[in-house]
Amino acid sequence: AMQYLAGAGVGKLVVVDGDRLEASNLHRQTWYALADCGTPKAQLAAARIRALNPEVEVTTHAMRLDARNAAQLLRGCDVVLDCTDNFETRHAINLACVTHAKPLVSGAALRLDGQVAVYDTRMPEAPCYACVFPATENFEETRCATMGVLAPLVGVIGSLQATEALK
Repeated sequence: AMQYLAGAGVGKLVVVDGDRLEASNLHRQTWYALADCGTPKAQLAAARIRALNPEVEVTTHAMRLDARNAAQLLRGCDVVLDCTDNFETRHAINLACVTHAKPLVSGAALRLDGQVAVYDTRMPEAPCYACVFPATENFEETRCATMGVLAPLVGVIGSLQATEALK
């Protein structure tokens, strides 16, 4: 999603990612290279964004977003893209978006399946991520690294998220 937003000339991007690149990420995160392994993903993303479009202002946070820091990290954002792979983080993002009336573009991919949904939390009567996937449900956390994902699917989901954000 980031490369399409940067290419489109979005003025400011905020990247929050506490992970370091691993070789197992490369088949689905094709913006990176084997030589990048071990480097914080937020740092790598910022470098790629700046190389693609130096006029985009990039702010990075090399940390995991959670319920304690979500509101602070999303402050100043016009729209939020959830490109995460776990329900705890998804619910923290959703709560911050609902609380601060920010549109949320949620995307997920696992195995051969993907989904994209837009939750416009600026409208009080609109549903949110937790309306569809309640936090009280006992969802089994399944990570791409363990369960696998068709690599091109991640690109499709990301491009759809960028499209929805731009709309």
